[in-house]
Amino acid sequence: MNTAGGKAYRPWTPELYAHQAHAPAAKLPDDDLVFFLIDVVPKLDLSQIHAPYQDETRGAPPFDPAMMVCLLLYAYCVGVFSSRKIAQACERNLAFLAIVGEERPDFRTISLFRKTHLETFAEVFVQVLLLAKAAGLVRLGTIAVDGTKVQGNASRHKAMSYGYMTQEVGRLRAEIQELLQQARDVDAQDDAALGSRRGDELPEELRRREDRLTTIEAAMKRLEAEARAAADAERQRREDAEAQRQRTGTKRRGRAPGPIVETPAEKAQINFTEPELSIMKTANKGWDCCGNAQASVDDGCQIILACEVTAECNDKRQAEPMAQATRGQLDQAGMAPAADETGERPLIPAVLDTGYFSESAVAALERAGFDSYIATERQRHHGATSAAASEPAVAPATAKEKMQAKLKTTAGRAVYARRKAIVEPVFGQIKEARGFRRFLLRGLDQIRGEWRLVCLTHNLLKIWRYGSGFLRGSRCALIN
Repeated sequence: MNTAGGKAYRPWTPELYAHQAHAPAAKLPDDDLVFFLIDVVPKLDLSQIHAPYQDETRGAPPFDPAMMVCLLLYAYCVGVFSSRKIAQACERNLAFLAIVGEERPDFRTISLFRKTHLETFAEVFVQVLLLAKAAGLVRLGTIAVDGTKVQGNASRHKAMSYGYMTQEVGRLRAEIQELLQQARDVDAQDDAALGSRRGDELPEELRRREDRLTTIEAAMKRLEAEARAAADAERQRREDAEAQRQRTGTKRRGRAPGPIVETPAEKAQINFTEPELSIMKTANKGWDCCGNAQASVDDGCQIILACEVTAECNDKRQAEPMAQATRGQLDQAGMAPAADETGERPLIPAVLDTGYFSESAVAALERAGFDSYIATERQRHHGATSAAASEPAVAPATAKEKMQAKLKTTAGRAVYARRKAIVEPVFGQIKEARGFRRFLLRGLDQIRGEWRLVCLTHNLLKIWRYGSGFLRGSRCALIN
């Protein structure tokens, strides 16, 4: 049996499976992805994944965590995300058999292992970043940040608007009072016929309505809390804008904004199956329960440096958390640019589309060590563009004017033009090539772990395609 720190696991010896009849090694190419992962995964530091098994002595030996990690990574690389489909592939797919051999986990084991160790894959993500850096796939010349909507594991028909919930609450309370009165009347008339029953049990119809009322009221409270948070954010935005006008001496343009509303709109919706996600407008012009999946991508070989999932419908407040997450990953991996002789770190150019722009976003990116290039307004397709300038003609006053002037320069245009070529193909590769269009897990914490696993395997695919030749001779030293 294999051991790690004294714990015995079921034997995992993929080198033996390769020499059996109809062996995967005889049928698959030598440079197949599965052999790359079988070579890499055992050399990763999986001590955090091994830890929960070390003190457990009950029951049969578990599957080797290294094998389970390799299985999950390969499955996500080739677009097999369901635990049932992974278990099925372990019985009939040569590449999966090359990983599991005769020890084939069932779908419950695979699902439980994934849920248990989702957070631990954050450390594996950093190790893969180090591999990508060692293979020369990360250069930190320019990074691009963007988001894409990924459907949640919930039906759009399980959602209800705040206005309709208000009506339902009134209707349910009236029906509950009516049922309670009926129950009191029946108890008074038939008390002698109750037998061994106490006489105070809730009728099934009453219990069903009370449970529904509790669910709806909890959903209403969530929407009300979100509305108050949005009102606070809008109040802060107006205060910042007013302070900016006071500093520059400019006057307000257009109509004065209306009063801030702290109650949810009548059409504000929430999904009862997945209440932590929002109902978002999707690319097909429809509405669905989605998560806003964010990614920070390097321009070298489209390596994902940091990832996150938020329930907010737009990207307005995502620039600062993504800047902090990217800086944190770079620091943890030891990949951040070294300080110069003056002790200051050079700024890394970061490009973001117009959905991210705000004065606070520009300041947050600069604090995190990034030189921001953020579009301030949506560009019209096939519209005429003005000639680039080396320097702005008039000294800009506001943060928006400064960014507009920066993007009009020749250098600014050249940097921003790279955005689409850096980050948008990554979402196409994940959603179209691998077919990841819907989260399988529920709850923001679980969804964030699942998105991290998707981004981690995206990076592994890049290393296999572009950096495996470099790593073949020095992989042990790079990982250890």
